[in-house]
Amino acid sequence: MLLEVSNLTAAYGPSQVLFGMSLAIAPGEVVTLLGRNGMGKTTTVRTLSGLLPIRSGSIRLAGEAIDRLPPHRIARLGLGLVPEGRHIFPNLTVRENLLMAAANPLRAADPWTMDRVIEFFPRLGARLANGGNQLSGGEQQMLAIGRALMTNPSLLVLDEATEGLAPVIREEIWARLKALKGQGLAMLIIDKEVDALGEFADRHYAIEKGEVIWSGDNAALLADDSIRAKFLGI
Repeated sequence: MLLEVSNLTAAYGPSQVLFGMSLAIAPGEVVTLLGRNGMGKTTTVRTLSGLLPIRSGSIRLAGEAIDRLPPHRIARLGLGLVPEGRHIFPNLTVRENLLMAAANPLRAADPWTMDRVIEFFPRLGARLANGGNQLSGGEQQMLAIGRALMTNPSLLVLDEATEGLAPVIREEIWARLKALKGQGLAMLIIDKEVDALGEFADRHYAIEKGEVIWSGDNAALLADDSIRAKFLGI
């Protein structure tokens, strides 16, 4: 397995949020983390990326324990994060946002470069000299994904991949994520667009109150409306 999360617990001060979270992602696999708001999805992402210390459990990336490492070490081991809210640098240009993330610690044979990111997201090519705060929401999300790709990750984690975006931009983002899957990049995706995710994700985990309460493949998720209604409010 590329990512192995076992019996993870985490808290914000005295308030425990994760209660024995376990999940796994194989190389090249696209997995989703689904659930209603406030159930621990973003907290899970924060623990994976080292932004929130865990209380107990373990996280392994490509066989290496990462649950006690700082975020920059985890990034160098192959986890690329597209955080909720994008968090691009508004006072840097598009070019600077991309170049500051450039790295190839895993020595990928065909690494992501700025030219390759611009080819992947042509909208960014016309905006290279613009500041991050001059971009539309969709362009900012493309930049956030491009910035994560510039780290040449083995696992791309996207928290609310298309939240707040116009329908036409959402379609463009989904098309790009499908293309990344076609290139063999493993992904963990959080989003509410279940039908869109069902077109290319391999497996799904539904989370409730900080623990996985259902998991299954596309056929199981899309065939049972009760699962979507109970766990996703759809």
